[in-house]
Parts: sequence; structure tokens; C-alpha cells
Amino acid sequence: MVKIRLKRMGTTKRPVYRLVVADSRSPRDGRFIEAIGFYDPLPNPAVVRVDADKVRTWIRHGARPSDSARRLLVQQGILQAAPRPERPAAPAPAVTAQEIPEEAVEANPAPLIEEAGEHAAEEDEAAESEAGDAAAEEDA
Repeated sequence: MVKIRLKRMGTTKRPVYRLVVADSRSPRDGRFIEAIGFYDPLPNPAVVRVDADKVRTWIRHGARPSDSARRLLVQQGILQAAPRPERPAAPAPAVTAQEIPEEAVEANPAPLIEEAGEHAAEEDEAAESEAGDAAAEEDA
């Protein structure tokens, strides 16, 4: 894959970059296909020179800019900024019993907690009586 990226040049602590078109397998400061621009971040404002026609030609041919190269190209007005994906809406807050309309409760009544407790007690009593019957049969 062909990438448009920055090649670091200059001396220690005084970086200067070339905007180059390179194979993605090449090292950062290694072999490149074509130099299409220049970036010096130290002066204020930074110096940026880019051949816009060459950039558009390489992008048409399938070259993909790196993140830092894309940022430079957007600042120069050569590329459009990618739209930010919208965040999904926050989930709706849980509905409390006070907020539920009475019509909805009447249409779909839920079992009460007390009734569920009574059913559980009946099941426990039935299990105990069966266990007691089985113990009495073993003794006999």
C-alpha cells in the first residue's frame, strides 16, 4: 500500500520534515517514491509547502495519508476534514413506579411480590412433607 507520510530530516532537536509518497513497508526515513512537500514546525508560524496537484494525483491513485500528514493537508485546505462520528444518544433513564400511568398498570398487571412469596412457602411445605413421608417409609 502506498502512503503519504512525513520523513524526518534535520539535526537533533531541530526537526524538519518532507512530505513524501512511500511504500508502507519502507522505513520512516528510508526509501520513498516522490517528495511532494516540506514542513518545518519550529518557526512561528510553521512553514508548510505542499504541491497540491501531486497530492491529489497520488490520492486518486490510492495513496493514503498518515494521521499527521492528513492533519497538515487539512490545514492547507488540500483535503477536507473527515466528519466526526456522532456519539450514540445516552440511554433513557429507568422508569420508576411513580412515572408509570395507571392505564398501563391495569392493562398489564405484574405479579405482586407478596404472592410470589406465598407460592414459594407452599412449595417449601410440599417438599418438606414429601421428605417426611420418604423418611417414614424407610423406617418401616
